[in-house]
Amino acid sequence: MLPSGHRMRRRDEFTLAVRRGRRAGRPTLVAHLLRQDGQSAPPLVGFIVARTVGNAVVRNRVRRRLRHLTRAYLDRLPEGSLLVVRANPAAGTARHDELAADLESALDRLLRPTSKGRR
Repeated sequence: MLPSGHRMRRRDEFTLAVRRGRRAGRPTLVAHLLRQDGQSAPPLVGFIVARTVGNAVVRNRVRRRLRHLTRAYLDRLPEGSLLVVRANPAAGTARHDELAADLESALDRLLRPTSKGRR
């Protein structure tokens, strides 16, 4: 389970991360990461699982799986950063290992240093 101090709860934090953060998409999910330099706060993680993923049972299962998987990456996230993981409709039928692979791939891409030509 994701520790309480790392959970994103405020709407403005979600909006900020999605609109201003870097994005990496995969078949089952899209990850948005906003690095905030100079912050000494712990990284915050939030999840967006829309109705297109499935009914309430499926959405909650996907959210629980993503929370569990994200916990392993907390130590790699920069301090003060905001991470939003948005589940795509394919996440509702994806196996646990598929979600894990897509999350790892997206976070590897987001945590890679950016080149000067890209934002």
